[in-house]
Amino acid sequence: MPTTVFVVGSLNADQLLEVLAFPAPGETVLASDVLITAGGKGGNQAVAAARAGAAVVMIGALGDDAHGLLVRRALTESGVGTGWVGTVDGTHTGTAVVAVEAGGENRIIVASGANARLTGQDVESGLAGAAPGDLVLLQLETPVEVVAYAARFAKERGATVLLNAAPAPADSGCLTTDIDVLVVNQVEMRAVARLIGAGGDADGREDVAATVLATSRALDCVVVCTTGAGGAYVNVGDRVAHIPAVRVTAVDTTAAGDTYTGYLAAALARGETDLTASLTTASAAAAVTVTRRGAMASIPYAHEIDAAPRPHPYTDNTQLTTKG
Repeated sequence: MPTTVFVVGSLNADQLLEVLAFPAPGETVLASDVLITAGGKGGNQAVAAARAGAAVVMIGALGDDAHGLLVRRALTESGVGTGWVGTVDGTHTGTAVVAVEAGGENRIIVASGANARLTGQDVESGLAGAAPGDLVLLQLETPVEVVAYAARFAKERGATVLLNAAPAPADSGCLTTDIDVLVVNQVEMRAVARLIGAGGDADGREDVAATVLATSRALDCVVVCTTGAGGAYVNVGDRVAHIPAVRVTAVDTTAAGDTYTGYLAAALARGETDLTASLTTASAAAAVTVTRRGAMASIPYAHEIDAAPRPHPYTDNTQLTTKG
């Protein structure tokens, strides 16, 4: 029976501004270009999973404005089911202002809008059809209590729960044992570790490995920590494997992490058991994303990954022994 990736999360209209360098406090800089595209962590990850070949259902909220129509159309065109994407009257669609400097790094400010109006009832309605074998993908741009409820609701139905703890959580409300897979970057890893008492600054190679393993034990889940050009770390039993990053020249890093997470979700939903191979493919997909501008528009399709550069999955798949 075909499995489904259910994404409960945020939907935004991204206003992308290209600048030579980020402004200092009190400084005004001129942008060379502006682009308005569909985005939001939930929407980006749903599109990535769909372009990776998964059947995807989005559960989220949009405002009753032109940006809402833009985002809904972008999801539909990528094959994402939008039957459980509601429209909230009198509320604007979530909006992100994304400044991208010449080297491809970005800074993002988000106004939640309709995303803050997502409710537990929306989750119940959208996840009513979830079943064993399905995967529910969550992030933290919607209310934390709704995220925690969605994880619990999904687990009760036998679905696999993947949480991308981004933005970095401010409290431990979403960090429960209902999580099967946790995906974080290095900054988010530090925040999670502090909240659950897993320790470690997660700076050096061994520190990251130790923190991944401690977090995995505390939450009883698989932990994937991405470190940009430093690659990713994932616990495999009581050891931590390192998967190298793909080297490319970045134009815009927006949606790179979302592409990575969406491709991983699609692989898990297909029942792929070689986690390092799945993460290698996710890394290759993210590498393509950063060579393009925009959020959803930059996410590649599966056939593009076949020809994309990638590290051999065993070239630097080092098993790191950790203390504790």
